[in-house]
Amino acid sequence: MARKTVRIAMNGVTGRMGYRQHLVRSILAIREQGGLDLGDGSTLWPEPVLVGRREHALREMADKHGLEHYSTDLDQVLADPAVDIYFDSQVTLAREEAIKKAVAAGKHIYTEKPTATSAAGALALARLAQEAGVKHGVVQDKLFLPGLLKLKRLIDGGFFGRILSVRGEFGYWVFEGDWQPAQRPSWNYRAQDGGGMVLDMFPHWEYILHNLFGRVETVQAHVTTHIPRRWDEKGKAYEATADDAAYGIFGLEGGAVAQINSSWAVRVNRDELVEFQVDGTEGSAVAGLRRCRVQHRSATPKPVWNPDLPATESFRDQWQEIPDNAEFDNGFKAQWELFLRHVALDEPYHWDLLAGARGVQLAELGLQAAAEGRRFDVPELSL
Repeated sequence: MARKTVRIAMNGVTGRMGYRQHLVRSILAIREQGGLDLGDGSTLWPEPVLVGRREHALREMADKHGLEHYSTDLDQVLADPAVDIYFDSQVTLAREEAIKKAVAAGKHIYTEKPTATSAAGALALARLAQEAGVKHGVVQDKLFLPGLLKLKRLIDGGFFGRILSVRGEFGYWVFEGDWQPAQRPSWNYRAQDGGGMVLDMFPHWEYILHNLFGRVETVQAHVTTHIPRRWDEKGKAYEATADDAAYGIFGLEGGAVAQINSSWAVRVNRDELVEFQVDGTEGSAVAGLRRCRVQHRSATPKPVWNPDLPATESFRDQWQEIPDNAEFDNGFKAQWELFLRHVALDEPYHWDLLAGARGVQLAELGLQAAAEGRRFDVPELSL
């Protein structure tokens, strides 16, 4: 079988997400399976070029995984005609300018989100890439999670009837850093460094709602910083200037309403770290990262409100588990494979920089709605 090599500049792989999900569980996993089968008698072989600011960390990573190419000079990497794709998983503040450089160098673009710190900047990136004629994609990994794939199967099959509402709960307690190290980097809690729950998570909620239920047409939100003082990776106290919780209400195309709570200051009392309950005229479902449970109209119990008596039934036991019925790959890897096929074979691909701009737009309007105590319409974006 013929092998075609695609060289990918991977900027930011020394970070947790860039390393674990994108390098190890996606690109290296594709290599471990023998490359990506293109279906025409050939395979695509991804060759990563590790890019970052710390040479020793890049060298150690390359040695650990038997990789040849790494550099601290992004300009030099982008000037190499052998590099086909630029991937960005840096901190948010550094992303926009790096993508501009990569587009100018004629590289195809695949990037984490948010793609920029402003909707105008994110839309400008989409237009630049379109005008340059390069292919571009944005990571929207949660669409490929088993739980949401099962939920999509239910939607496509008409299980819900008319969808009325979506309720989402996301988050967990992130340690302050004083007596236990925080599970997330300290820059996430500094607005001046591009941190904040809304900028982090509203782009996720936009693509989930948009792809599963319909375009987000309105937004209102309450945003706050519950934990105002945290300790960084060196044990030094700092003021948390970014929001660590957001409570959003989104009006959807078709009339359904979505309510999503996002918090880094909540202790988990649910089956998974994120769960969405969807209620429709014909049935309901609760979907998480992996599981999805349903309750059809014909099997809906008849609860009776009586606070004077203890509950005699387990409400959770009244739901039916949706079987896997398929093998589910890592969500990041699944989307990487689709983007690589898009680059190699020009197969359709929908999660582009314009989709990324919609996510940044929703975050920007969500922050504005919270600051002004208003509900805002969400204009439809176009190139």
